[in-house]
Amino acid sequence: MRVAVVSESFLPTVNGVTTSVRQVLDHLRREGHEAIVIVPAAGAPESYAGFPVFSVPAIAYRQFPVGLPNPQVQRLITDFSPDVIHAASPFLLGAQAIAAGGRLGVPSVAIFQTDVAGYARRNHLGAATRFAWRVVRWIHDGADVTLVPSSASMSDLEAARIRHLARWGRGVDLMTYHPRNRSSPAAAALREQISPNGEVVVGYVGRIAPEKQVERIAALRGVAGVRFAIVGDGPSAANVRRQLAGMPVSWLGKLTGADLAAAFGSFDLFLHTGTEETFGQTIQEAHASGIPVVAPRAGGPIDLVDHGVNGFLYEPSNDSDLRARVTALAADAALRSRMGEAGRRAVLPRDWHSICTELLEHYARAIAGRAAPIARQVAPSGR
Repeated sequence: MRVAVVSESFLPTVNGVTTSVRQVLDHLRREGHEAIVIVPAAGAPESYAGFPVFSVPAIAYRQFPVGLPNPQVQRLITDFSPDVIHAASPFLLGAQAIAAGGRLGVPSVAIFQTDVAGYARRNHLGAATRFAWRVVRWIHDGADVTLVPSSASMSDLEAARIRHLARWGRGVDLMTYHPRNRSSPAAAALREQISPNGEVVVGYVGRIAPEKQVERIAALRGVAGVRFAIVGDGPSAANVRRQLAGMPVSWLGKLTGADLAAAFGSFDLFLHTGTEETFGQTIQEAHASGIPVVAPRAGGPIDLVDHGVNGFLYEPSNDSDLRARVTALAADAALRSRMGEAGRRAVLPRDWHSICTELLEHYARAIAGRAAPIARQVAPSGR
Protein backbone atom coordinates (compact mmCIF):
# COMPACT_ATOMS: atom_id res chain seq x y z
CA MET A 1 0.00 0.00 0.00
CA ARG A 2 1.20 3.52 -0.81
CA VAL A 3 0.07 6.16 1.70
CA ALA A 4 0.42 9.93 1.47
CA VAL A 5 0.34 11.19 5.06
CA VAL A 6 -0.59 14.88 5.26
CA SER A 7 -0.44 16.30 8.77
CA GLU A 8 -1.11 19.77 10.13
CA SER A 9 1.49 19.06 12.84
CA PHE A 10 4.77 17.17 12.94
CA LEU A 11 8.16 17.14 14.58
CA PRO A 12 9.70 19.05 16.25
CA THR A 13 6.24 19.97 17.61
CA VAL A 14 5.15 17.29 20.07
CA ASN A 15 1.40 16.89 20.59
CA GLY A 16 -1.33 14.30 20.10
CA VAL A 17 -1.42 14.76 16.31
CA THR A 18 2.35 14.33 15.95
CA THR A 19 2.37 11.31 18.26
CA SER A 20 -0.32 9.44 16.33
CA VAL A 21 1.24 10.29 12.95
CA ARG A 22 4.61 8.98 14.10
CA GLN A 23 3.01 5.75 15.34
CA VAL A 24 1.20 5.31 12.01
CA LEU A 25 4.44 5.85 10.05
CA ASP A 26 6.34 3.41 12.27
CA HIS A 27 3.61 0.82 11.67
CA LEU A 28 3.61 1.36 7.91
CA ARG A 29 7.39 0.82 7.85
CA ARG A 30 7.18 -2.36 9.95
CA GLU A 31 4.44 -3.77 7.72
CA GLY A 32 6.33 -3.05 4.49
CA HIS A 33 4.17 -0.23 3.09
CA GLU A 34 5.41 2.91 1.32
CA ALA A 35 4.67 6.48 2.42
CA ILE A 36 5.46 10.13 2.02
CA VAL A 37 4.82 12.82 4.63
CA ILE A 38 3.65 16.37 3.84
CA VAL A 39 3.73 18.89 6.69
CA PRO A 40 3.90 22.65 7.32
CA ALA A 41 7.43 24.08 7.27
CA ALA A 42 8.51 24.28 10.92
CA GLY A 43 11.88 22.54 11.19
CA ALA A 44 10.66 19.01 10.42
CA PRO A 45 13.29 16.36 9.65
CA GLU A 46 13.87 15.46 6.00
CA SER A 47 12.80 11.89 6.66
CA TYR A 48 11.05 9.80 9.28
CA ALA A 49 11.02 5.99 9.58
CA GLY A 50 12.78 5.91 6.21
CA PHE A 51 10.00 7.91 4.51
CA PRO A 52 10.66 11.31 2.91
CA VAL A 53 9.18 14.34 4.67
CA PHE A 54 8.21 17.34 2.53
CA SER A 55 7.65 20.74 4.13
CA VAL A 56 5.38 23.31 2.50
CA PRO A 57 5.10 27.05 3.30
CA ALA A 58 3.42 27.91 6.60
CA ILE A 59 2.67 30.78 8.92
CA ALA A 60 2.81 30.70 12.71
CA TYR A 61 -0.37 31.07 14.75
CA ARG A 62 -0.26 30.79 18.57
CA GLN A 63 3.03 28.87 18.35
CA PHE A 64 1.56 26.46 15.78
CA PRO A 65 2.67 26.34 12.14
CA VAL A 66 -0.33 26.54 9.78
CA GLY A 67 0.31 25.09 6.33
CA LEU A 68 -0.75 27.32 3.47
CA PRO A 69 -2.34 26.26 0.17
CA ASN A 70 0.44 25.54 -2.30
CA PRO A 71 0.53 23.82 -5.72
CA GLN A 72 3.40 21.71 -4.39
CA VAL A 73 0.88 19.59 -2.47
CA GLN A 74 -0.88 18.29 -5.57
CA ARG A 75 2.45 17.80 -7.37
CA LEU A 76 3.78 15.69 -4.51
CA ILE A 77 0.62 13.58 -4.40
CA THR A 78 0.57 13.20 -8.19
CA ASP A 79 4.23 12.16 -8.35
CA PHE A 80 3.89 9.65 -5.50
CA SER A 81 0.64 8.18 -6.86
CA PRO A 82 -0.67 6.93 -3.50
CA ASP A 83 -3.39 4.36 -2.94
CA VAL A 84 -4.83 6.48 -0.13
CA ILE A 85 -4.35 9.88 1.53
CA HIS A 86 -4.21 10.07 5.33
CA ALA A 87 -5.19 13.60 6.42
CA ALA A 88 -4.28 14.09 10.09
CA SER A 89 -6.41 16.74 11.84
CA PRO A 90 -7.03 18.43 8.48
CA PHE A 91 -7.26 22.20 8.17
CA LEU A 92 -5.88 24.26 5.27
CA LEU A 93 -3.16 21.79 4.29
CA GLY A 94 -5.31 18.71 4.81
CA ALA A 95 -8.22 20.27 2.95
CA GLN A 96 -5.97 20.88 -0.03
CA ALA A 97 -4.73 17.28 0.04
CA ILE A 98 -8.29 15.90 0.26
CA ALA A 99 -9.34 18.09 -2.69
CA ALA A 100 -6.31 16.95 -4.68
CA GLY A 101 -7.26 13.34 -3.96
CA GLY A 102 -10.75 14.03 -5.26
CA ARG A 103 -9.39 15.40 -8.51
CA LEU A 104 -6.93 12.52 -8.90
CA GLY A 105 -9.33 9.76 -7.91
CA VAL A 106 -7.36 8.93 -4.75
CA PRO A 107 -9.46 8.09 -1.66
CA SER A 108 -8.78 10.02 1.52
CA VAL A 109 -9.15 9.14 5.20
CA ALA A 110 -9.50 12.20 7.45
CA ILE A 111 -8.65 11.97 11.15
CA PHE A 112 -10.81 14.29 13.27
CA GLN A 113 -8.57 15.29 16.14
CA THR A 114 -8.94 18.99 16.96
CA ASP A 115 -12.20 20.54 18.13
CA VAL A 116 -11.80 23.88 16.37
CA ALA A 117 -15.49 24.66 16.75
CA GLY A 118 -15.29 23.92 20.47
CA TYR A 119 -12.69 26.64 20.93
CA ALA A 120 -15.06 29.18 19.38
CA ARG A 121 -17.94 27.92 21.55
CA ARG A 122 -15.86 28.22 24.74
CA ASN A 123 -15.24 31.88 23.97
CA HIS A 124 -18.98 32.49 23.43
CA LEU A 125 -18.46 33.29 19.77
CA GLY A 126 -21.79 32.07 18.43
CA ALA A 127 -21.29 33.25 14.85
CA ALA A 128 -17.70 31.98 14.86
CA THR A 129 -18.88 28.59 16.13
CA ARG A 130 -21.36 28.26 13.28
CA PHE A 131 -18.72 29.32 10.78
CA ALA A 132 -16.20 26.87 12.26
CA TRP A 133 -18.63 23.99 11.83
CA ARG A 134 -19.22 25.01 8.20
CA VAL A 135 -15.47 24.89 7.63
CA VAL A 136 -15.19 21.50 9.36
CA ARG A 137 -18.06 20.15 7.24
CA TRP A 138 -16.52 21.54 4.05
CA ILE A 139 -13.19 19.85 4.82
CA HIS A 140 -14.51 16.48 5.93
CA ASP A 141 -17.28 16.08 3.36
CA GLY A 142 -14.54 15.78 0.74
CA ALA A 143 -13.03 12.76 2.49
CA ASP A 144 -14.12 9.19 1.79
CA VAL A 145 -14.26 8.53 5.52
CA THR A 146 -13.70 10.61 8.66
CA LEU A 147 -12.35 8.69 11.62
CA VAL A 148 -13.62 9.99 14.96
CA PRO A 149 -11.89 9.23 18.28
CA SER A 150 -14.75 9.39 20.78
CA SER A 151 -18.50 9.11 21.23
CA ALA A 152 -18.72 12.83 22.09
CA SER A 153 -16.98 13.78 18.84
CA MET A 154 -19.20 11.37 16.92
CA SER A 155 -22.31 13.09 18.32
CA ASP A 156 -20.94 16.53 17.45
CA LEU A 157 -20.09 15.55 13.88
CA GLU A 158 -23.41 13.79 13.33
CA ALA A 159 -25.21 16.90 14.59
CA ALA A 160 -23.17 18.96 12.12
CA ARG A 161 -24.37 16.63 9.32
CA ILE A 162 -20.89 15.41 8.45
CA ARG A 163 -21.06 12.19 6.48
CA HIS A 164 -19.06 8.96 6.22
CA LEU A 165 -18.07 8.69 9.90
CA ALA A 166 -16.40 5.77 11.67
CA ARG A 167 -14.78 5.32 15.10
CA TRP A 168 -11.03 5.02 15.46
CA GLY A 169 -9.33 5.59 18.80
CA ARG A 170 -5.69 6.07 19.71
CA GLY A 171 -3.13 3.61 20.91
CA VAL A 172 -0.82 3.86 23.90
CA ASP A 173 2.77 2.71 24.40
CA LEU A 174 2.27 0.05 27.05
CA MET A 175 5.99 -0.52 27.56
CA THR A 176 7.07 3.10 27.95
CA TYR A 177 4.13 3.92 30.21
CA HIS A 178 4.10 1.19 32.85
CA PRO A 179 3.41 0.89 36.60
CA ARG A 180 7.00 -0.28 37.14
CA ASN A 181 8.18 3.25 36.38
CA ARG A 182 7.06 4.28 39.85
CA SER A 183 10.01 2.37 41.33
CA SER A 184 12.56 3.63 38.81
CA PRO A 185 15.46 5.77 40.08
CA ALA A 186 14.41 8.64 37.78
CA ALA A 187 10.83 8.68 39.10
CA ALA A 188 12.02 8.36 42.71
CA ALA A 189 14.40 11.32 42.30
CA LEU A 190 11.67 13.41 40.68
CA ARG A 191 9.20 12.52 43.40
CA GLU A 192 11.70 13.55 46.07
CA GLN A 193 12.01 16.91 44.30
CA ILE A 194 8.24 17.42 43.96
CA SER A 195 7.13 15.93 47.28
CA PRO A 196 9.99 16.10 49.83
CA ASN A 197 7.70 15.29 52.75
CA GLY A 198 5.72 12.48 51.12
CA GLU A 199 2.76 14.59 50.03
CA VAL A 200 0.36 13.18 47.43
CA VAL A 201 1.42 14.32 43.94
CA VAL A 202 -1.33 15.52 41.58
CA GLY A 203 0.10 15.67 38.05
CA TYR A 204 -0.90 17.36 34.81
CA VAL A 205 0.67 16.73 31.39
CA GLY A 206 -0.11 18.74 28.27
CA ARG A 207 0.08 22.08 26.54
CA ILE A 208 -0.53 25.10 28.69
CA ALA A 209 -2.98 26.88 26.42
CA PRO A 210 -6.41 28.48 26.86
CA GLU A 211 -8.32 25.42 25.67
CA LYS A 212 -6.54 23.20 28.21
CA GLN A 213 -7.90 25.26 31.15
CA VAL A 214 -4.92 24.42 33.37
CA GLU A 215 -5.79 27.40 35.56
CA ARG A 216 -8.62 25.28 37.01
CA ILE A 217 -6.01 23.74 39.29
CA ALA A 218 -6.52 26.91 41.36
CA ALA A 219 -9.76 25.30 42.60
CA LEU A 220 -7.52 22.94 44.61
CA ARG A 221 -5.79 25.69 46.54
CA GLY A 222 -5.49 24.72 50.19
CA VAL A 223 -6.15 20.97 49.81
CA ALA A 224 -4.06 19.49 52.63
CA GLY A 225 -1.21 17.06 51.99
CA VAL A 226 -1.09 17.63 48.23
CA ARG A 227 1.53 18.99 45.87
CA PHE A 228 1.20 19.60 42.14
CA ALA A 229 3.43 18.83 39.17
CA ILE A 230 2.81 20.41 35.77
CA VAL A 231 4.51 19.00 32.69
CA GLY A 232 4.32 21.08 29.53
CA ASP A 233 4.58 24.57 28.16
CA GLY A 234 2.58 26.87 25.94
CA PRO A 235 1.17 30.34 25.35
CA SER A 236 -0.78 30.48 28.62
CA ALA A 237 2.13 29.48 30.87
CA ALA A 238 2.73 32.95 32.32
CA ASN A 239 -0.98 33.50 33.00
CA VAL A 240 -1.39 30.09 34.66
CA ARG A 241 1.68 30.70 36.82
CA ARG A 242 0.09 33.92 38.05
CA GLN A 243 -3.21 32.20 38.85
CA LEU A 244 -1.47 29.38 40.74
CA ALA A 245 0.95 31.66 42.57
CA GLY A 246 1.45 30.57 46.17
CA MET A 247 0.38 26.97 45.52
CA PRO A 248 2.91 24.13 45.94
CA VAL A 249 3.52 23.61 42.19
CA SER A 250 6.58 22.11 40.50
CA TRP A 251 6.90 23.34 36.91
CA LEU A 252 8.70 20.56 35.04
CA GLY A 253 8.57 22.01 31.52
CA LYS A 254 8.17 20.00 28.35
CA LEU A 255 9.21 16.34 28.72
CA THR A 256 9.25 13.44 26.25
CA GLY A 257 10.20 9.77 26.11
CA ALA A 258 11.74 8.24 29.22
CA ASP A 259 11.64 11.57 31.07
CA LEU A 260 7.90 11.85 30.52
CA ALA A 261 7.38 8.24 31.58
CA ALA A 262 9.33 8.95 34.78
CA ALA A 263 7.15 11.99 35.45
CA PHE A 264 4.01 9.86 35.21
CA GLY A 265 5.71 7.41 37.56
CA SER A 266 6.15 10.18 40.13
CA PHE A 267 2.43 11.06 40.20
CA ASP A 268 -0.12 9.62 42.61
CA LEU A 269 -3.08 10.75 40.50
CA PHE A 270 -3.53 12.48 37.18
CA LEU A 271 -5.68 15.56 36.70
CA HIS A 272 -7.14 16.44 33.30
CA THR A 273 -8.64 19.93 33.08
CA GLY A 274 -9.70 20.65 29.47
CA THR A 275 -13.30 20.19 28.38
CA GLU A 276 -12.69 20.21 24.61
CA GLU A 277 -10.57 17.10 24.11
CA THR A 278 -11.67 14.97 21.20
CA PHE A 279 -9.83 12.06 22.83
CA GLY A 280 -7.41 12.55 25.74
CA GLN A 281 -4.17 10.72 25.02
CA THR A 282 -2.51 11.71 28.30
CA ILE A 283 -5.37 9.98 30.14
CA GLN A 284 -4.42 6.72 28.42
CA GLU A 285 -0.76 7.28 29.31
CA ALA A 286 -1.72 7.83 32.94
CA HIS A 287 -3.82 4.67 32.97
CA ALA A 288 -1.03 2.69 31.32
CA SER A 289 1.22 3.97 34.13
CA GLY A 290 -1.21 2.62 36.72
CA ILE A 291 -2.44 6.03 37.89
CA PRO A 292 -6.09 6.97 38.57
CA VAL A 293 -7.48 9.92 36.62
CA VAL A 294 -9.74 12.83 37.53
CA ALA A 295 -11.22 14.43 34.39
CA PRO A 296 -14.24 16.50 33.30
CA ARG A 297 -17.39 14.74 32.17
CA ALA A 298 -16.98 16.16 28.67
CA GLY A 299 -15.50 15.14 25.33
CA GLY A 300 -13.07 12.25 25.01
CA PRO A 301 -12.59 11.55 28.74
CA ILE A 302 -16.16 10.24 28.95
CA ASP A 303 -15.06 7.16 26.99
CA LEU A 304 -11.74 6.74 28.81
CA VAL A 305 -12.58 7.25 32.48
CA ASP A 306 -14.94 4.67 34.00
CA HIS A 307 -16.33 6.77 36.85
CA GLY A 308 -15.66 5.16 40.20
CA VAL A 309 -13.61 2.34 38.63
CA ASN A 310 -10.40 3.80 37.18
CA GLY A 311 -10.95 7.41 38.19
CA PHE A 312 -13.57 10.09 38.64
CA LEU A 313 -15.44 12.36 36.23
CA TYR A 314 -16.35 15.77 37.61
CA GLU A 315 -18.96 18.18 36.33
CA PRO A 316 -17.10 20.55 34.00
CA SER A 317 -18.44 23.82 35.45
CA ASN A 318 -18.36 22.74 39.09
CA ASP A 319 -15.12 23.56 40.91
CA SER A 320 -16.51 22.09 44.13
CA ASP A 321 -17.02 18.74 42.41
CA LEU A 322 -13.47 18.84 41.03
CA ARG A 323 -12.12 19.60 44.50
CA ALA A 324 -14.16 16.82 46.11
CA ARG A 325 -12.94 14.20 43.63
CA VAL A 326 -9.28 15.09 44.03
CA THR A 327 -9.61 15.31 47.82
CA ALA A 328 -11.23 11.86 48.00
CA LEU A 329 -8.43 10.24 46.00
CA ALA A 330 -5.68 12.12 47.79
CA ALA A 331 -6.96 10.84 51.14
CA ASP A 332 -7.25 7.16 50.16
CA ALA A 333 -4.10 5.32 49.03
CA ALA A 334 -5.95 2.00 48.71
CA LEU A 335 -8.54 3.56 46.41
CA ARG A 336 -5.76 5.07 44.27
CA SER A 337 -4.14 1.66 44.01
CA ARG A 338 -7.36 -0.10 42.98
CA MET A 339 -8.23 2.54 40.42
CA GLY A 340 -4.69 2.56 39.05
CA GLU A 341 -4.78 -1.20 38.49
CA ALA A 342 -8.18 -0.90 36.78
CA GLY A 343 -6.83 1.83 34.52
CA ARG A 344 -3.93 -0.36 33.42
CA ARG A 345 -6.29 -3.24 32.63
CA ALA A 346 -8.53 -0.93 30.60
CA VAL A 347 -5.77 0.11 28.19
CA LEU A 348 -4.14 -3.28 27.66
CA PRO A 349 -6.12 -3.93 24.41
CA ARG A 350 -5.16 -0.49 23.05
CA ASP A 351 -1.53 -1.00 22.06
CA TRP A 352 -0.47 0.93 18.95
CA HIS A 353 -0.02 -2.21 16.83
CA SER A 354 -3.69 -3.14 17.27
CA ILE A 355 -4.89 0.42 16.69
CA CYS A 356 -2.77 0.88 13.54
CA THR A 357 -3.84 -2.50 12.17
CA GLU A 358 -7.42 -1.26 12.52
CA LEU A 359 -6.45 1.92 10.66
CA LEU A 360 -5.15 -0.07 7.70
CA GLU A 361 -8.53 -1.78 7.52
CA HIS A 362 -10.14 1.67 7.23
CA TYR A 363 -7.69 2.47 4.43
CA ALA A 364 -8.64 -0.73 2.61
CA ARG A 365 -12.37 0.01 2.90
CA ALA A 366 -11.84 3.55 1.56
CA ILE A 367 -9.87 2.20 -1.40
CA ALA A 368 -12.49 -0.47 -2.11
CA GLY A 369 -15.30 2.08 -1.79
CA ARG A 370 -13.66 4.40 -4.32
CA ALA A 371 -12.95 1.50 -6.70
CA ALA A 372 -16.52 0.10 -6.67
CA PRO A 373 -18.20 2.94 -8.63
CA ILE A 374 -15.38 2.85 -11.17
CA ALA A 375 -15.86 -0.89 -11.62
CA ARG A 376 -19.59 -0.38 -12.20
CA GLN A 377 -18.90 2.30 -14.79
CA VAL A 378 -16.57 0.08 -16.85
CA ALA A 379 -18.55 -3.14 -16.45
CA PRO A 380 -20.10 -4.51 -19.70
CA SER A 381 -23.78 -3.69 -20.07
CA GLY A 382 -24.71 -7.26 -20.98
CA ARG A 383 -26.31 -6.26 -24.29
